[in-house]
Amino acid sequence: MVIVAGETLTSVEICAGAGGQAIGVEQAGFEHLALVEHNSEACRTLRLNRPSWKVIQEDVREFFPDQTLERVDLLAGGIPCTPYSVAGRQLGADDERDLLPEAIRLTAAMRPRAVMLENVSALARSAKFAYTRQTLVDRFEELGYVVQMEILDAQHFGVAQRRKRAIVIALHEKDFRNFQWPLRVWELPPTVGEVLEESMASNGWLGASEWALLADGVAPTLVGGSTKHGGGDLGPDRAKQAWAKLAVNGDSLAHEVPGPTFALRHGVGRGGWKGYPRLTAPQAAILQGFPPDWKFSGGKTARYKQIGNAFPPPVARAVAASIATALRSSSSTAA
Repeated sequence: MVIVAGETLTSVEICAGAGGQAIGVEQAGFEHLALVEHNSEACRTLRLNRPSWKVIQEDVREFFPDQTLERVDLLAGGIPCTPYSVAGRQLGADDERDLLPEAIRLTAAMRPRAVMLENVSALARSAKFAYTRQTLVDRFEELGYVVQMEILDAQHFGVAQRRKRAIVIALHEKDFRNFQWPLRVWELPPTVGEVLEESMASNGWLGASEWALLADGVAPTLVGGSTKHGGGDLGPDRAKQAWAKLAVNGDSLAHEVPGPTFALRHGVGRGGWKGYPRLTAPQAAILQGFPPDWKFSGGKTARYKQIGNAFPPPVARAVAASIATALRSSSSTAA
């Protein structure tokens, strides 16, 4: 684990999930004071990997910070994407799962120096949510923050996946003056074959090198689904066709990587991907940018849901590091 050196900063995370954002924020030099998550398997995942973290299993709507969480440096969260995604019918504020108001409520209660929220790109781009964006800006400004939204793609930060996400940051004006969005990595992102060849060969499959040459592109967006739907495969037919171009069978997840007797078969037409290997949940985690030693609690589908809904740690680290630099610069100037 690589952690940025410097002044220790503190953070509280809501909708923490399996820890994708939390890992990146930690690597950027923040100390987590609390992580709030309602899903029991995700909470077990967090405790499994970081026993020292204070994990609060609770609906964010029922979370009321005490005095120990006042004056926190960063409030972060990957609030539910479903209200703003096509799959979730883009109901926005009319969706019962919309937690943007809770992020505002907690900002007012905790008065953090910075806020960092992640969601689907439609929140920052779609005309349908213009009123939501303006309301968000207005509410933060009423609390004394300057707000910016940016769409970042995980593949520009060394992740082998196309994954565009809207990032909302809010800082006080004196801190905002020192903030710069992280620069994208100009090297080409690694391919699916490059990052998964070793894993594919780990159970004795001699065809792993041949497969890696076929998997010579960046993965499409991993989708974990909502708490009610999805998570058993890599998506609808359109997504499966995209995976097929990378020689991956997206019909379902595998319990283990291919063995010595697995025969790579090329197919054509609808369902032609069935002769390709399926991904395991740990392989999906690698494509999401999780550290190789990060473990996930639950069954195969539960683990994949946690992985598919996560914020890639490398992207979270890049944004959190930019926030940390802004906060430390302001502190240095004040001193």
